[in-house]
Amino acid sequence: MDPSTLPQTRDEPTASSAALQTRVGDLWAAIVSDDPDRAMSFFFPSGAYVQVKAIENPIADWRGRLVAAYVRDIHLLHHRLRRQAGDSTTITFDGFDVPHERARWVEPGEEYNKIGYYRVFGSRLRYRVGDETRTIEIKSLISWRGEWYVVHLHAIE
Repeated sequence: MDPSTLPQTRDEPTASSAALQTRVGDLWAAIVSDDPDRAMSFFFPSGAYVQVKAIENPIADWRGRLVAAYVRDIHLLHHRLRRQAGDSTTITFDGFDVPHERARWVEPGEEYNKIGYYRVFGSRLRYRVGDETRTIEIKSLISWRGEWYVVHLHAIE
């Protein structure tokens, strides 16, 4: 069953769930391969967005604004990695950090939402270019049923 069709819970998400680790891996693979479709598992599900947002036509907003920005950002990150790597440097995934101390429950009525969710700004993908550790900031994660999902990879538009 698609969890985005189920009701929201107040289960607090963690960075250690196996499902999250798989979705993070999907995002990394999408950036490396320049294939945003590979990372859709980590993007906030459309069914959940429809339940959360108190706006007219949330599906059009989800597709036309949020998914479009996510796809654009993955392409931009891919090109950034290619520039950093050049022809000879190895790039490897090194981890994912969620600043749980900054996570908070967003009450209904905030951020144009009908129901609440956890939100955290400033999570980071860590990777190595040769011997140097670098990061990619993920602007905003929000929760659905106790799991983190990307809603804004870079700038919030």
